Amino acid sequence: MEKYLYTIGEAAEILGESTSLVRFWANEFPKFIKPQRNAKGNRLFTKEDIETLKHIHLLVKVEGLTLEGAAKRLKGDRKEVISKARVLESLKAIRSQLEEIRSEL
Repeated sequence: MEKYLYTIGEAAEILGESTSLVRFWANEFPKFIKPQRNAKGNRLFTKEDIETLKHIHLLVKVEGLTLEGAAKRLKGDRKEVISKARVLESLKAIRSQLEEIRSEL
């Protein structure tokens, strides 16, 4: 069964980044990421929030855009960003499979 809500730590682990960076991006992109809060006040991210964080990660960390540039790309046509994110995830999965095969040799 797939999770519906992810903690900030889980989101950071999925992205391979620190929790403080995920918190910063959530604060910098309030139009795109709207984490829910639990009774303690902890941020809880939906699957859509995680996907948006992946897109932000791609734009900022991989493509080297500024936060303003990333926001403009997210406001515009997101199809290109989504397809690049999918390709990147596929390549990461292939790499991990190849590394697993290498370790078995």
